[in-house]
This record gives sequence, C-alpha cells and structure tokens, in this order.
Amino acid sequence: MTKPIYFASDFHLGLDSASGTSRQREDRIIRWLDSILEDAAELYILGDLFDYWFEYKKVVPKGFVRVLAKLSQFTERDIPLHIFTGNHDMWMFDYLENEIGANIYREPILRELGGQKFFLGHGDGLGPGDHGYKFIKKVFRSKINQWLFARLHPNFGIGLMQRMSKTSRDSQDEQNLFLGAEKEWLVQFCEKHLKSNAVDYYIFGHRHLPIDHELSEAPARYINCGDWINHNTYVIYHQGKVELKKFS
Repeated sequence: MTKPIYFASDFHLGLDSASGTSRQREDRIIRWLDSILEDAAELYILGDLFDYWFEYKKVVPKGFVRVLAKLSQFTERDIPLHIFTGNHDMWMFDYLENEIGANIYREPILRELGGQKFFLGHGDGLGPGDHGYKFIKKVFRSKINQWLFARLHPNFGIGLMQRMSKTSRDSQDEQNLFLGAEKEWLVQFCEKHLKSNAVDYYIFGHRHLPIDHELSEAPARYINCGDWINHNTYVIYHQGKVELKKFS
C-alpha cells in the first residue's frame, strides 16, 4: 500500500456551536479534504457526518452541498469513500450512495488493510452501560417507525430532528478528558472483543475526544478520531503506521 488511508468522524454539519458556525466548520472540512484528495487511497467517515438527517423520498435536509460536492470528487477519482451512520444521522438511506457514490455502513465492520486488521465503526451503543440509548436506537431503526416519521411534513420532521439532536447532546454530558480504561466504554468493548478476535486497531468516533490508547494485548490499540467541533483531528494509516493528527 503506497498511498495513505484517512479516517475522520463527527463533523456534525448543521450544528452551530460556541466554537463556530456549521458553515465555518464545513469550510474547514473542505480545506482538509482538499489537502488529502491528491494522495488518499481511501477515506472513511466514521459517523455523525451530519448533526441531524432524514431522507424523505423526495426531500433531504437543505445545505451541505459544498462538502458533498467535495466528497464526490473522491469517488470521481475512484477513491473509495466509506460513510458510517452515527447516532445523529442513523436515518441515512441510499441518497449519498446514489448521488456521490459512497459506501454506507450501519454496523461496525472488520477490514484488513495493508495486512493489518481494523475494527471500524462510529462507536455508539458499544460496550457496557448506556442502556437508555441502546433502547432508543432500536426504536429509531425500526422500519415501521421510519415509515411513520416519513409521514410527517419535512418542515416539522426536520425541525423535530434538530430539537432531538440538541437534547441528545445536552444529555450526554461528556467530559473532555480521558476517564481511564475502567470508565471508558469503548475501551472496555475493545478489551472484551479482543479476547476472541484478532484485531490490530479499533478506530471509532462518537466520543468527541482524540484518543490513542494501547490495549492490554499489545500492540493492539484503540484510537478515537475526535471531532471537528473542537479538535479538528483525524487518523491516517500509511506504510503500516497509524497516527492521530490535527488539521490546522
């Protein structure tokens, strides 16, 4: 493998935050995508590309055309583009697959890259605890409930999603520090999964914190991509080496 593979997560397009507007974040993401377009072998977006999302049959949330146009340049150059659904955009169906040629994943995957094994996913609902969200996730992924939601007028439905998204963020109350292996749910998931599976790297998003943590069965590592609200971080895999980097 001569070209690098890139991983990023948690763009949360559509969210205006204390650190900047969605449009400012989108422009920053586009600059990063421009910087990797010439040399990328593949690009993985590990969930929460959008802060809210629902694909009606004929309608999608307005905006985001600049970043979608930039992502389409990857597939136009035959660079595989992989997008995972996250807890904020799990109602992503086939629009991005049809419009920009993205591969869409709704569950974590195990993939061999450069002779090494990678376990990839957004990270939501993995590990112990968070039973309330795990129940809500099942409700939201119900085909019947998705059909019922699609009956709502888009003005009401998308507005409702925005409010639900804000409620989800407010209720998480995530700390911006690594809590220690015994308190980090994704670390606990990796340790348990590693006991019966041969994996070199676990790469997730969802936590909104850049993390590079060596697991008990070294050299296996858990790496979190961080986010683009506060950190502007991403992961690069090149010539057998994985690095967590910051874009500035």
